[in-house]
Amino acid sequence: MTASGPSLRELIAAPHPDHAPLPSGTPGEPGVRELRGVPYGNVEGSRPLELDLWLPEAVQEEPLPLVLFVHGGAWRRGRRDDMGMRTRHWIPRPFARIAAAGLAVACVDYRLSGEATFPAPLDDLRAALRWLTLRSEELGIDTGRTVVWGESAGGHLASLLALTHADPPLAGAVIWYAPSDLTTVRGGFAPDDAATPEGVMLGRAPSAAPELARAASPLVHVHSGAPPFLLVHGEQDTMVDCSHSQSLAAALDGARAPVELRTVPGADHGWHGLPDAQVEEIFTHALAFARRIVA
Repeated sequence: MTASGPSLRELIAAPHPDHAPLPSGTPGEPGVRELRGVPYGNVEGSRPLELDLWLPEAVQEEPLPLVLFVHGGAWRRGRRDDMGMRTRHWIPRPFARIAAAGLAVACVDYRLSGEATFPAPLDDLRAALRWLTLRSEELGIDTGRTVVWGESAGGHLASLLALTHADPPLAGAVIWYAPSDLTTVRGGFAPDDAATPEGVMLGRAPSAAPELARAASPLVHVHSGAPPFLLVHGEQDTMVDCSHSQSLAAALDGARAPVELRTVPGADHGWHGLPDAQVEEIFTHALAFARRIVA
């Protein structure tokens, strides 16, 4: 009798992300090494979930703090390596700049609203952080010093992750022009409309599922043990009303959690309307915040 071994189905399948070999990485922009398209999760019936990593090229003596970046796109589109329209022409690119400053960067996929509804995208971020922790020794990173950084819809998910993830707890959050409340009318958002990006993300009008809308609202999850937040929002934002960040900042401050709120006069969503130099300054300020809280 022959010994049993893996089935043909198991042999055909790609190695599980938990133990699949890491790519060797390629030199990117000066001083930076890139690992692109690294699988971190398998979801039954869905595409493989991947992330990109930017790491300083020089060998580090100590594990690096991590920036976990979450892209925007109204929860239904977007690319994991896109920090927004105003940074797409930058050389060096924004993630290369973060890595050159001594932080690892992981830009992660999450399931979009055409693929799965909430809480699937938040579950995916948790899975990415679990995988990064599991493979941290190989990658030379310290996920106990993770700053989550998100813009727009990605900022909404990043806020939820920072406020609700406990193992490991996050070190901080950088949130650009993101929704914080899916339960009330704000700007052009109407919670009784299932066709809004928020409604599509939830799978129904927020007002028709009040408990789900509350669960998806960072404002509801504020607590005194929240990590430091940097909230930056354009005062003329026509897509996500500035009151979202103002309310979240007020709630964090009321809970005695550390928060810095910066509203930007003349800025619409995605920093539209600002001169390039001011967008650069906003990025530089956010990077300095991230470096300070993981020092």
